[in-house]
Amino acid sequence: MLIHKEGRKTLFVTTVILVLLNGFMFRFFPESPFSFILLFISVVVFALMMNFFKKPSRVYEGDLLDYVNAPTDGKIVVIEKIFEKKYFNEERIQISIFMSFFNAHSNWIPVTGKVVHYSHEKGNFHAAYLPKSSHENERSNIIIETPDGHRVLTRQIAGAVARRIVTYVREGEYYHIGDRLGFIKLGSRMDVFLPIDSEILVQIGDEVRANETLLARLPQRLKGDEKTNS
Repeated sequence: MLIHKEGRKTLFVTTVILVLLNGFMFRFFPESPFSFILLFISVVVFALMMNFFKKPSRVYEGDLLDYVNAPTDGKIVVIEKIFEKKYFNEERIQISIFMSFFNAHSNWIPVTGKVVHYSHEKGNFHAAYLPKSSHENERSNIIIETPDGHRVLTRQIAGAVARRIVTYVREGEYYHIGDRLGFIKLGSRMDVFLPIDSEILVQIGDEVRANETLLARLPQRLKGDEKTNS
């Protein structure tokens, strides 16, 4: 299992602490049931953190254009039409994916195109499954313009426990669907805002896997059509 670079330091510190605690308990209380309980808890915690910080080796192998890749592993908790007034000033379809502690928290690029906007906003740390977390929690906003002129907003959102969002993409750079986008430490979610006529390929409650699950198909657009302004 490969470990994501964002988790190596955390795992190292955790391992040292757990080894010292268990070493102390078995050195001075070798027959105490609390020593074995602590050992069991330590193994479970370490296993969960290994899973959280794992670096899936999946490579996107589908079409480069038209489709929207799941940008992270998790569960679909929102599919709805909303009026997105900050960047598009028009109706959009919002798809939200909640990442539990059991999901790998690596993030990937959902569509091929150029990053035309990137911003990071400070905010609260509500539970990530709550609707208000989308616009009240700390978050990063990435808008990607596809070769057909569609603009897709991807939002990394910190959760109640997560306190750090890492974003690798840069404004003005061109990326392919399935490229690495970033990482969110601990429970969190990602939102994707799509053109209103997109064909949605998932349902609420679906478990999705980045670089394997397609969220939607973007509407067809002629090259001469006017592009959506951000």
